[in-house]
Amino acid sequence: MSAGERRDSTLVLLVLNEIDGLRAVWDELPLHRFATTVAVDGGSTDGTRAWLEARGIPVLDQRVRGRGAAFRVAARAATTERLVFYSPDGNEDPADIERLDDLVLHGADLAIASRFAVGSVNEEQDLLRPRARVNEALTWLANALFNRRATVTDTINGFRALPRARLLELDTTVKRFPIEYQISIRAMQRGWDIRELPTIEGQRAGGESKALSWPVGKDHLKVLLSELPGAKVLQ
Repeated sequence: MSAGERRDSTLVLLVLNEIDGLRAVWDELPLHRFATTVAVDGGSTDGTRAWLEARGIPVLDQRVRGRGAAFRVAARAATTERLVFYSPDGNEDPADIERLDDLVLHGADLAIASRFAVGSVNEEQDLLRPRARVNEALTWLANALFNRRATVTDTINGFRALPRARLLELDTTVKRFPIEYQISIRAMQRGWDIRELPTIEGQRAGGESKALSWPVGKDHLKVLLSELPGAKVLQ
């Protein structure tokens, strides 16, 4: 792709009270390289919406709250071939945005920025902190139960890209954080080409994480069980 060519992709900013993170990463976002950039706001009260609109970024409304609903809002509104989902909270490296899109452009059905692949850096390196260990355990279970192709090292990270048509095809149902897990599992079930790139996870630029280890881990387990053969699909 030439330096001046715009991608047939939409960069989706998933935001909920991320004004500090937006200010920290804004100048590093490759907005000019994407056909469209949109934000899906989960009900910010810190000025996030006004800040984005002042910079010409359309902000899509959610009638149903939750990260899973935000994925579907973006997919239905977009008109481009590919989608890259990015949360501007300081954790996700803007340098990987185009790299993820490149993986899909070159044939991947799903591209994930992995916090556990060789060469990656996870913000929770301390073994006593639970989030990374919970993520690894959930990823191991998904691979063991559903994956028949190359091992996926990070089934949960929301920093990912995929063709818009593929996301719509999955007919996802999750409303909250486990949306990424459901996408990964359903992609495994279909034998999709899932590719990863090692990413460097930074520290949050402000605010608090919305993903608490135990409640979110429990919700992920519900998704896992709902995807087993014969199980009722999680609503």
